[in-house]
Amino acid sequence: MAVDAEQVFEKRRQILKIWIDADACPRIIKEIVFRASERLQVPVCLVANKDLSKAHSRLVTSELVAAGVDAADDFIVQHAAPRDLVITADIPLAARIVENGGVALDPRGEMYTDENVGDRLSMRNLLQELRAEGLVQGGPPQFNRTDRNRFASALDRQLTRMIKGK
Repeated sequence: MAVDAEQVFEKRRQILKIWIDADACPRIIKEIVFRASERLQVPVCLVANKDLSKAHSRLVTSELVAAGVDAADDFIVQHAAPRDLVITADIPLAARIVENGGVALDPRGEMYTDENVGDRLSMRNLLQELRAEGLVQGGPPQFNRTDRNRFASALDRQLTRMIKGK
């Protein structure tokens, strides 16, 4: 018996959704996610406080939230289910997702876990304080091809794991 593509889509939609903290997410990362979404028929929601250009897919939606420091984060936390995947470089958001039992992936391809998110949040806060005091300057290194490849591999592994229910 042939399986209807719409049935496959509906089943995956019930199992998994990808949320992107889209305000600062690199365009190439969004494109990688869009391709994976199409390949696996997994819906994606971009959340931002500025208007985003739409991807040309029925699987991709966007939510425009009010301006504010944590408006997009709050929206994602309120709407993402533990079975969903959140793409974010925002460590406080990732900590909230992990705390709620969810799965979060950094655009550089590193998973946020119960084991590492607390340390990453502490380091982020320390560096923020040091920057405020003028003791440290700059931020993370520029996003590069290695980061993009690491993200694509991590995304593929994680989506495969999540779709198979592991």
